[in-house]
Order: sequence, then C-alpha cells, then structure tokens
Amino acid sequence: MEIRTLLSSLRVELGLEIVAGHDGLDRRVTATSVQKPGLALAGFPEMLKPGRVQILGRTEVDYLWSLAPTPRTAAVENLLGGTPPVVVVTRGADIPEQLIASATTRRIPLLLTGLRSSIFVEAIHRFLANRLTRVRSIHGVLVDVFGVGVLMIGKSGIGKSESALELVMRGHRLVADDVIDVSKRPPSTIVGSGNELIRHHMEIRGLGIINIKDLFGVSAIRETKRINLVVSLEEWDTGKTYERLGVSSNTHEILGVVLPKVIIPVRPGRSLTTIVEVAARNQLLRIMGHHSALEFQNRVQESLDLAKRWDGAASVPRSLTKELSEEEIE
Repeated sequence: MEIRTLLSSLRVELGLEIVAGHDGLDRRVTATSVQKPGLALAGFPEMLKPGRVQILGRTEVDYLWSLAPTPRTAAVENLLGGTPPVVVVTRGADIPEQLIASATTRRIPLLLTGLRSSIFVEAIHRFLANRLTRVRSIHGVLVDVFGVGVLMIGKSGIGKSESALELVMRGHRLVADDVIDVSKRPPSTIVGSGNELIRHHMEIRGLGIINIKDLFGVSAIRETKRINLVVSLEEWDTGKTYERLGVSSNTHEILGVVLPKVIIPVRPGRSLTTIVEVAARNQLLRIMGHHSALEFQNRVQESLDLAKRWDGAASVPRSLTKELSEEEIE
C-alpha cells in the first residue's frame, strides 16, 4: 500500500500531517505489523523489519533529544538508513531537526499525530490488516443468523438466495449474495463481505435483481461478518447416507482455516430456512461448549452400560439404539 493511500485514508481519523518526505509518498507498506525502533536508535539497525510502519513515541523522541547533536544524527541515520516506508511520530512530540532533514533527503515520509502510541498502533494495525490481507472470492450466500455468520454453498439454482431472502424476512441480515469476498484475519478468523459491485443486491429467479437495503432497510444488511458455519445445500440422493445423529463433524477449508460444515439435503417439503436457523442455534451451543448430539449419545451409552450390568433390567428403547452402529456401541 502506498503511503499516499494510507495518508489520504487516515488523515482525518488519526489526525495525521506530513512533516517531511513529501517526495516519498509512493513508498509502500508491505507488512501488517508495525514497529517501534528503539533498538535501531540505540545502535542496532539490523533489528529493523522491512516494509513496516516505524513509530516513534515519547520515549524514543525523548531519547533522541537526550543525545548530543552528533550522536543524535548517528541515531537518526541508523533508523532511516534502513529506508523504512514511513516514520510516524506520536503525541505531537517536538521532532528533532536532524530527523526532519534526513527524512527530506532520503525521501522518507515523516508523519505526525497527536494520538498516543497505543491508540495509534491499534488503529493503524487494524487498518493495515484490512487492506493488506489476501482476499479471495467465493460463490455462495453469507447471512448473519442469530449472530452466527452462516455461509451457504451449493450448486447454482439449489435455493441459496431464496433461503437467504426468507431469512432476511424473518429478521436476519444479509451480508453478501452470489460473490463473497473472504479474507483471513490472524490467527484463524475468516471474514466475508459483499463484492463492491453487487453489494446489498440479490438475484431471485423470476424476480431478477433486488436491492435488500432499499427493500428492507439498513437493519437487514451487514457490511462484513465473521464466518462461523458453512451450510452445504445439495439435492437429496436416495443412495447416500446423511447424518442422523450429528456426532460426526464435517469441515470446510477457506484460506487454510478449517470451519465446521453441515450438509443439508434439499427436497420438496423441507423448510430450509428453519433448518438453517436451527443449525445456527446449534452452532451457538457448540461455541458455548454444549454438543447436543454427543450428550445424547453419552446418555444412550450410559443406558446400554446399565442394561449390561443389570442383565437387561434397564430397558433401552429400540428407536434410540438402532441409530448407533455396533462399532459405536462397543
């Protein structure tokens, strides 16, 4: 990202002003992490990481002012000799003349903000993480259901958009339809957002393109949402065995992050919207540490164990045991 872009995006929000290095605004930041170069000022410039925003807080600036002019110049050269893309001085500190002169000569942008270092670091890190993170586009529908980011995938025409529309009419919120831009936020968070060209729009066969924001208001949409659950819709296959207990866990990988997935077979008469809502509620329970299917299986296993100990004295309904394979019972 060019410093010119960073400055124009954050000038007002972070109170940034450029003090020197106006000719170096084409330099690029390539790392999401920032650095406070105290060791470099003290004589260890090899500790500087390339491509990072260098931040001088009150401690670093006071250290520079504590030095005599010649050592101060040497400390500045240790910092700027590594040609960082930009140097930001926080808390509106009085900048030494040597730093301004060297930044001008080397064409390294020198910025000033009145914010404290901790506040500025948090804001700039969040901004860089959003701008520099790798983005991938996937096909599907992303909806916020009870606070759970549900990504519905499946072949075209399976009913993803129609299900999402009904979810919106039930009070849930659309994030993106058809094309979803997903990115990874360290360490393992996948965030989805609508493609800029078709954001807030949805295609419904028979109706065409509709604008969810205009039809239902701003409360029916979200700009971004973390993906917590993947729901795969597929046509019902009579020859395929689908999950009956919910003990087995399916997964779906996006940008190296493994997400939980449920497979929902589609056929006439099934309320996909209701199933998706229940899947979202169930995922909330799992996030809180409650696994309904495992708890049910454990209760059945306890009944079986009790029946064996008492030689069948404790009866177990056949309808509960027939779902468990012999391997699971053993």
